[in-house]
Amino acid sequence: MKRKSSRRLAQMRAKPVPRKTKSKAAAKRTRAKTLPKSLPKSSRQKVRAYRERMRAKGLRLVQMWVPDTRTSKFKEQAHRASLATANSPTEQDDQAFIDSIQWWTSEEAQALSHSEPGRWWKEPSD
Repeated sequence: MKRKSSRRLAQMRAKPVPRKTKSKAAAKRTRAKTLPKSLPKSSRQKVRAYRERMRAKGLRLVQMWVPDTRTSKFKEQAHRASLATANSPTEQDDQAFIDSIQWWTSEEAQALSHSEPGRWWKEPSD
């Protein structure tokens, strides 16, 4: 069996392929030249512009998956959880906690946040 020479093996190795894509700035200039001002922007362009404005404000995009509250499976699971809470030995403490944080979204809390922005956290009156 004959071995291939090391030079030939080196030639057969994969070589990096140079990138043929334009830089972002060059692509942006090309898009600006090819699209007349009278044409409406595509949704992709609108989203890109919106994201650039938000990043300029110092914000960053965060995406996450959340449960779909419209499904019957979610409704069944939420019902089971509420029954378990209602039948638990700590039900009174749990309900007291829910009542205490529910105040944060009440009309009284909203009115206080508008009238006294620095004191929106004020404890509810009993």
